[in-house]
Amino acid sequence: MRAVDLRQDCAACEYIDVEIADGAYLARGDDPEIKFHPHSPLQPGWYHCAFEISGNSVLAPQLSIGTGTGEGALATYRVSLKSDRRRNRFTADFYLPEPANELCLYPADGAGKFELGHLHLKRRNKAETLLFFARHALQILWRDPMRLVRRFRQYWHYLRRPHFVGVRTPSRLSPGGGSYPDWIKRYDYQPERDRERLETQINALESRPVISVLMPVYNPPTDLLDAAIRSVLEQVYPHWELCIADDASPDPEIGRRLETWAERDPRIKIVRREMNGHISAATNSAFALATGEWIALLDHDDILRENALGEVAVELGRHPDADIIYSDEDKLGADGVRYDPYFKPDYSRELLRSQNYFNHLTVHRADKIRRVGGWREGFEGSQDYDLNLRIAEIVEPRKIRHIPKVLYHWRAVEGSTAMAGGEKNYAYLAGQRALEEHVTRLGLPAKVEPAPGVPFYRLQFSVPEPHPLVSLIIPTRDHAKLLRGCIDSILTKTTYDAYEILIVDNGSVEPETHRYFDELRVDPRIRILSYDKPFNYAAINNFAAAQAHGSVLALVNNDIEVISPDWLREMVSWAVQPEIGCVGAKLYYADDTIQHAGVILGIGGVAGHSHKYFPREEPGYFGRLKILQNVSAVTAACLVVRKEVYEAVGGLNETHLAVAFNDVDFCLSVQKLGFANVFTPYAEMYHLESISRGHEDNSEKQARFFDETLYMRKKWQRLLARDPFYSPNLSGEHEDFSLRS
Repeated sequence: MRAVDLRQDCAACEYIDVEIADGAYLARGDDPEIKFHPHSPLQPGWYHCAFEISGNSVLAPQLSIGTGTGEGALATYRVSLKSDRRRNRFTADFYLPEPANELCLYPADGAGKFELGHLHLKRRNKAETLLFFARHALQILWRDPMRLVRRFRQYWHYLRRPHFVGVRTPSRLSPGGGSYPDWIKRYDYQPERDRERLETQINALESRPVISVLMPVYNPPTDLLDAAIRSVLEQVYPHWELCIADDASPDPEIGRRLETWAERDPRIKIVRREMNGHISAATNSAFALATGEWIALLDHDDILRENALGEVAVELGRHPDADIIYSDEDKLGADGVRYDPYFKPDYSRELLRSQNYFNHLTVHRADKIRRVGGWREGFEGSQDYDLNLRIAEIVEPRKIRHIPKVLYHWRAVEGSTAMAGGEKNYAYLAGQRALEEHVTRLGLPAKVEPAPGVPFYRLQFSVPEPHPLVSLIIPTRDHAKLLRGCIDSILTKTTYDAYEILIVDNGSVEPETHRYFDELRVDPRIRILSYDKPFNYAAINNFAAAQAHGSVLALVNNDIEVISPDWLREMVSWAVQPEIGCVGAKLYYADDTIQHAGVILGIGGVAGHSHKYFPREEPGYFGRLKILQNVSAVTAACLVVRKEVYEAVGGLNETHLAVAFNDVDFCLSVQKLGFANVFTPYAEMYHLESISRGHEDNSEKQARFFDETLYMRKKWQRLLARDPFYSPNLSGEHEDFSLRS
């Protein structure tokens, strides 16, 4: 296929919030969009896309593709873009697994003028695809000739993986699992199959509290309003009241519909506001009608699943001391098709400080809402996030409960944040302000910044003065070139100044290695420790930790190379927080695919790495590759922890876990003591994957690995079966956040 200019060779182009004037484009809103509809569907295969864009608006272009050709089959995916900012040029190489009939360009993040060069799209033939692969392989070979063969498996996996990414992404195409419609049929609530079970559970409850559903209303389409109200009336759980506040809707039909519904069911209460006060004021008006002990929130155009309130009541029966309950959610398209499920983790304080992942459905105790003063005006668009943060500050984490079931359909209509994160920029700014005030109330030594590349937030802590000394522990055996790359990158790139390096030599015999050791000894920051015993990774680190002078320890592999100069400051800033245990970094293979972004328990029987092999630019599952969050464990290839915490759990387990899983075991032991472990994407490094140790390639190593696996399964059986920071609705076999199959 020849390269085509989409503006000239498409059947139609749609301009949303974009005007064409004097050969240039003018973005009129916060989320301008250009849609290209080709004459015939794009067929599956590898594609190359390129365009140039410049202007005075905030340029952060995104490109998405709508797949499917039949009615109701459209799903939208975002494509990873590589940028050459000097030339204002953006390119993408991606695999299209099914036909597509729409390309959408989001050129800017705000109003302004911009110019768009030729937007070329070309489908590669077999020869061009092979040439593309070969060039990519040569780039790796040029950068790291000793590693290409070793990483052929990861490289091959990367080339086969579709490059669809993004926060806009529905989980319809799951590389490792099934489709969302298949998941719905197999695992989702089905009335004919599950209603009787739910009714039995409800009838067995000792307490059946009234749940007040609050619905602020302002001029919605009447059919959507009717559907929202009907979804409450159809609840399996009968002990509810629906409190509706009409925020002075100008359409008189809204008032008539509400009165009609109220006459049908006495559990429906209505208040008509005389003046429009926006959503916070309207929600407070609805709350004033509530008599229930529990408060649920429903937007005037969304849908509650019929089992939603029943599942909440059953959860309260199991945990009567709960203060907050939240569930999973998905989106509902205009065609009635469900898509984009968000299968959430259990309570993660750091994730909540990065994004309002509670969202829908969230249920609060009424007295807690009253205690914090309800919904605050001035936070419209993120008023629920502000409320969630304020209530989370006053309740115990164990009393925040998660129901891993889809109980809420967030309707995707024009102007809704369910359609796209950029639909309501004011909501993002209000959320940032809510988080800033959260930080101020708690007196945290931190500032709030936008998370790069996603519409979420970054909490950046300061480091105490004077900076605590960090002891970097680096085990090694020969491979001087590898070690040199590690040490040079630390010494030349690291901006944090208070550190010492402990290189633990585990029997190096090559003259080149010892010559390099002699070079390093002249640096007062570096000590060479000799560990003349058989290889035992856990014992080596424990040996060095006992001789470390720093109050903070950093376990670092000899195949690590620093990318972000601020890596150590970032990790230390979190490790010194009194409630934080282990801090892990974002690690890449040499081909710029993800090696580590936190550990998921249970994957492959014991543990796997989150988003493994994803391209470096991808935001991951709902932005999780771009934001800081709690995880159960992180890899010791780059792990920072306070020395007092390390010693409190007795260091790494050198008796039962000499080589494998000692880092996972260590993190879980730290978590068991009450500390929270975190993954930060803002400390980036290359990890060349344990080259000096080698593979499990003989019977002795394989037997040892088998024993270590059995030990982990026996010791941590409950956690391996259900990682609290990973959804049971996602794959237990693959590391790509695909759906459970």
